Amino acid sequence: MLKLSKRLQKIADYVTIGARVADIGSDHAMLPVYLLQSGRCPSAIAGELNRGPFEAAKKQSADAGLSSRLTVRQGDGLNVLESGEADTVTIAGMGGSLMSDILEAGRLAGKLEGVTELVLQPNVGEEVVRQWLLKHHWFLTAESILEEDGKIYEVMHAVRAEDADSRSSELYNGHFLALSFDKKVLYKVLMQMGPYLLRDPQPALFKKWHHELNKLERICEQLAGSDLAESAVKREQFLTEMHVIKEVLQCLRTDKP
Repeated sequence: MLKLSKRLQKIADYVTIGARVADIGSDHAMLPVYLLQSGRCPSAIAGELNRGPFEAAKKQSADAGLSSRLTVRQGDGLNVLESGEADTVTIAGMGGSLMSDILEAGRLAGKLEGVTELVLQPNVGEEVVRQWLLKHHWFLTAESILEEDGKIYEVMHAVRAEDADSRSSELYNGHFLALSFDKKVLYKVLMQMGPYLLRDPQPALFKKWHHELNKLERICEQLAGSDLAESAVKREQFLTEMHVIKEVLQCLRTDKP
């Protein structure tokens, strides 16, 4: 059976057993091949836009003897999918803005009809994905953060739920953080850093945000050397953002047993 990276294995672990899966931007189709080989999923669709990975995915499927259960299609985003063909959609390895655009285009085209589960792994811009889920009444049920080969990844699991809005309201309530920020700031913090990740902070979370602080500090140093008024405004905005992140990280460290 195919052995997955830690990142892809975490995505696979979130997929509901017995679900028909569509992996969008599948690259070499390693995830759907594993899901079929492991018996986790009965059938799968691998969608890939670029010709090279599309051909590689077809070869991977054929070499694994899965061509009858794994359909490989070339196309843009969810355009490879017909409504009702999949229970679960997985998208991984791209920016959060692009991922949200793909989901929105698919939603408008009816491609998400029948889909009850999303497993998403944005490389950056995770808050954009959380915002899309919240806006379109998907409930974020779980998140994971992990480090692999020097990179830090976040994986999200979301489902359709009739009570998604009320459950999300509780999820994005920052009452569990011992911070004096107003509700608007707390909401932004949870959206940016992850409501579950903040509830159960792991070493990778601290590493990610310390790296982000270092990056913001370098930007502030560059802006400090500018005489432009807008540079001063941006610097103040970044300094405020850094203050919030530092306060959150300190709060999490204090709360950890």
